[in-house]
Amino acid sequence: MSSINVLGYTGDGTNKNGEHMDKSKKKPLVSVIIPTYNRGWILAEAIDSVLSQDFKDYELIVVDDGSTDNTQKILDLYSEDIIVIRQKNRGVSSARNRGIDSASGAYIAFLDSDDLWLQKKISSQVDFFSSNPDALICQTEEIWIRNGVRVNPKNRHQKISGMIFEASLSLCLVSPSAAMVKRNLFEEVGVFDETLRACEDYDLWLRVSCRYPVYLIDTPLIIKRGGHPDQLSRIQGLDKYRIQAIKKLLDSHMLSHEQFRDALRTLKDKCRIYASGCRKRRRTEEAAYYNNLWKAYDVNFLSE
Repeated sequence: MSSINVLGYTGDGTNKNGEHMDKSKKKPLVSVIIPTYNRGWILAEAIDSVLSQDFKDYELIVVDDGSTDNTQKILDLYSEDIIVIRQKNRGVSSARNRGIDSASGAYIAFLDSDDLWLQKKISSQVDFFSSNPDALICQTEEIWIRNGVRVNPKNRHQKISGMIFEASLSLCLVSPSAAMVKRNLFEEVGVFDETLRACEDYDLWLRVSCRYPVYLIDTPLIIKRGGHPDQLSRIQGLDKYRIQAIKKLLDSHMLSHEQFRDALRTLKDKCRIYASGCRKRRRTEEAAYYNNLWKAYDVNFLSE
């Protein structure tokens, strides 16, 4: 495991001025985690959107996943306000997990380094949890900006509140930048799967939503920005990773009878579509694998 580098502090418990850190300082209520990789061109805007929140009982952890651009210079500007963890490039799941492992707060919130929070994002979610003490996760509505222009989400992207598992099988309905999670939820369902190159959020939220309701605050409190070349969701063949996530879930014995049936139906549909694409590209062995993958399960579920 790579070493943790907290900007402004050395390894002997003192800050850069030689003063001892106050280890009795009260833990923050919320830990905010920003994973980033070569986003020096936009990272400061994400950090500023956290620092301008009207709720102040938080820590901000930025996990630099091996950036080679000017990210370090940007982070140096915030040395008094943030915690920085640096690691070799291992991907966004590893970076988020490193942040979770280092977090002190009872609540965990994520912000992708190309997104922004509106000023009342944290306070609105903390208020929600105060009013709904049994809730384990909530998210907010969002504003979409693509190439600098506001766009409206399609109907299939509309968020819902409550038990969202079935609706989430076709595509991800929880945005990491919009979610706030009670820390103990990760102890029950696990963290982000670092073996998945993409759709790691889809995988995690399925593990959550098959057990617990995901609540929605029906107010846009984040700005999701897309259209830039390094956007992770632009990776080709995303259904390949969704198939991996569903297969893992089917093998986990976590699902109810109805959930298993719905997941298997979705797996079948996604495998057929992906296999068809493989055949068009003359990847016949890969096509055969995915065409047969769903058949390894009890297909009698599909007739119900």
